[in-house]
Amino acid sequence: MSLPPGPFVRCGFNAALLLLGLVLAGFTSTGGSEHAATAALPAAFSDMLPRFLVEPEDEYIVKNKPVTLTCRSTPATQIYFKCNGDWVHQDDHLIEHSVDPATALPVMQVTIEITRQQVEKIFGLDEYWCQCVAWSTTGTQKSQKAYIRIAYLRKNFEEEPQGTEVALDQEVLLRCHPPEGVPQAEVEWQRNEDVLDPVSDPNFFITSEHNLVIRKARLLDTGNYTCVAKNIVARRKSNSATVLVYVDGGWSEWSKWSACGADCSMWRSRECSQPSPGTGGKDCQGLDLQSINCTSEQCPQTVSGAEDVALYVGMVAVALCLTLLLIVVVLVYRRKKEGLDADVADSSILTTGFQPMGIKPSKPENSHLLTIQPDLTTTSYQGTLRSRHDTTGKFSMTNGPLLDPLPNGSHTLHNGKLNSDPAEFVSRLSTQTYFKTLPRDVANTSYGTFNFLGGRLTIPNTGISLLIPPEAIPRGKIYEIYLTVQRKEDLRLPLAGCQTLLSPIVSCGPPGVVLSRPVILSMDHCFDACLDNWAVRLKKQNYEGAWEDVLLMGEELVSEPYYCQLEAETCRLFTEQLGTFALVGESLHMGAAKRLRLVLFSDAYCSTLEYNIRVYCMDDTQDVFKEVMQMERQLGGRLIDEPHVLLFKDSYHNLRLSIHDMPQAHWRSKLLAGYQEIPFYHIWNGSQRYLHCTFTLERLSLSTCELTCQLCVWQLEGEGQSFALDFNIAKDTRALDAEFLLMDSNATALAGPSAFQIPYLIRQKICSSLDAPCPNGADWRMLAQRLKLERHMSFFASKASPTSVILDLWEAQHFHSGNINQLATVMADIGKQEAMIFLVSDGEC
Repeated sequence: MSLPPGPFVRCGFNAALLLLGLVLAGFTSTGGSEHAATAALPAAFSDMLPRFLVEPEDEYIVKNKPVTLTCRSTPATQIYFKCNGDWVHQDDHLIEHSVDPATALPVMQVTIEITRQQVEKIFGLDEYWCQCVAWSTTGTQKSQKAYIRIAYLRKNFEEEPQGTEVALDQEVLLRCHPPEGVPQAEVEWQRNEDVLDPVSDPNFFITSEHNLVIRKARLLDTGNYTCVAKNIVARRKSNSATVLVYVDGGWSEWSKWSACGADCSMWRSRECSQPSPGTGGKDCQGLDLQSINCTSEQCPQTVSGAEDVALYVGMVAVALCLTLLLIVVVLVYRRKKEGLDADVADSSILTTGFQPMGIKPSKPENSHLLTIQPDLTTTSYQGTLRSRHDTTGKFSMTNGPLLDPLPNGSHTLHNGKLNSDPAEFVSRLSTQTYFKTLPRDVANTSYGTFNFLGGRLTIPNTGISLLIPPEAIPRGKIYEIYLTVQRKEDLRLPLAGCQTLLSPIVSCGPPGVVLSRPVILSMDHCFDACLDNWAVRLKKQNYEGAWEDVLLMGEELVSEPYYCQLEAETCRLFTEQLGTFALVGESLHMGAAKRLRLVLFSDAYCSTLEYNIRVYCMDDTQDVFKEVMQMERQLGGRLIDEPHVLLFKDSYHNLRLSIHDMPQAHWRSKLLAGYQEIPFYHIWNGSQRYLHCTFTLERLSLSTCELTCQLCVWQLEGEGQSFALDFNIAKDTRALDAEFLLMDSNATALAGPSAFQIPYLIRQKICSSLDAPCPNGADWRMLAQRLKLERHMSFFASKASPTSVILDLWEAQHFHSGNINQLATVMADIGKQEAMIFLVSDGEC
């Protein structure tokens, strides 16, 4: 075995004697640091092999802190470290000499430091390892290998606990699969922020798969349960799961039979008190009072006569009076029903289009059920209201009262897709004072005309929509409303310090319209949705063009005209004022992370030796992805792998991209460096919608078509993603593009009943049923809880009709994916029989 370069080289017998004399002369000092990893052994120990007292152990690098590896051996003349097959330079070794007091043997200890940069150089390759080798005059010994890994803990749980309701004494299972991490995360469970200890409370049991088992549910077990994963790097909490332990009522024993009464019967009773129903449990089923006839001997003796005849006559008279009263009530009810408000003269307008998504539209022979001509008092409402899935109708584009004056106060409104010229609409809006800054990108603009029945505007494939609930526009008013997404380069938003743009810039208007209740603006965001890491503000552009902070998320006031409901990837903004909005975030510490979408494109056709792979790094929002896809289609590019999501942290470290494992016999990279970097601030400030790096490869022959490689993208102090590529550059994969950019076939503007899944009349019935407080909690509060919206209770309670606002939010969340029968099931669980009207078939509609 060849020795590494060092100060100790054995050059014959004379050199050995010289070194031996020097070492013996220096043994008056038994410790201290040296600059060489060699020493000579006394003759008494020269025939002994080195023996390791301390061997290097596995270590984890936390953030930027280097780790220290230690090796101690006796007796030894040299000790060197070897990492991943390469000898560590002698100057990187720290040597200490001492003598074992028990055996008088010389002891040599060597330490080295391993940095994060050394480990990152082999990112995506083999694991980084080190071992030490000790020499003596007799031979060598190798220590065990120590593996050095970069410690991390990912953000998202692979499986989070789900809330449940259980009966008393039943078993409860809460599942938890912690995030991936190195070292593997330890798991603990919390109830209402208190750590659960299965040792002190044997009713709890944590399985080897980290699931929590409650052996017998008790009333005190009701609460919010959280799965907590932690390792040496970080501590993650799952979403809380609410466990509700309810008690079904139970009957007490029957009382003793009573004495026989004058009617020749006796009775007994029982109470629903063992146990009494609680926490939403069911009442006792069955009778609480039971009676039987007495035997003839037990009946009191009575004399039949004129008194019995009078009793029977009185009973018949009472029955006749009740019958007459019932007839009068029915007649009055029918007359009132005929005099209903002309605005809802035919309930077919209110149940039109009431079908779950995916159900086929009503057959033509039932179309007469959907025709109505109601009187809208101040405006004329004509035509046929069609099913939401029937998009053949048109809006006649008449100007609303906020633009040019109406010609005759008459409007023709139809449900369905607008077929007017978008360019003409944008051009006409731009002539108004406020709309001169409106973008001319008609592909990302939607518009429509709406009255008190409300409607919806959607920009396809962007995740941006505007829901106008019924009654949001005052009766008698008709507004022409638009929705558009601004390009970041066209409308600069001033950012300062650690601020970054977290959403598209969205405009809806015209500003200044009078609304009776909030509309809901939905748009994507690109941060980790953890307000503990962020201070997120909603900004609005005023009439002078300046940006103002109108809302700080997590500190909303129900009295303000704005309120945000934050989801994992979407923000729902309740607003009573239209305008231009954007979300801006400021990180509170380095744990704050933005979601980046990584997308790979290449040339669809390649006839030269050079081949380009473009890696786009963009905010993880649908509107930016749509723009990149459209641009690449124009360039003739093709998508070569599924998009990946990367959490980019506020650590001031750049994003690094590199390519590995190419077959050297067929391909080579033309890059001069081993990797490319995108500066941190270019990504964090969000002023550029997307950034990309190009890897230029060269094939050695035109006949080479197969390309296999690994492309790695990672932040130096954060997470990384790896693309394993294996494809044929001559094969057209444009079909894959369509999978990730399915054209939205839904109409961009829907007005009236077609814009909603819940028919207007049924919606009114639900609101009137749930708005009034109910002693047992079967009101709008239970609806919010079943729809997992209980964190917004104070906001709902501040509205005149809390149920109506909850249904508005449900419509905004589930327009494309909602199942109306699931909502009907929730209503049935609450105990409202009105929900049964949901369960209708196509033929009934």
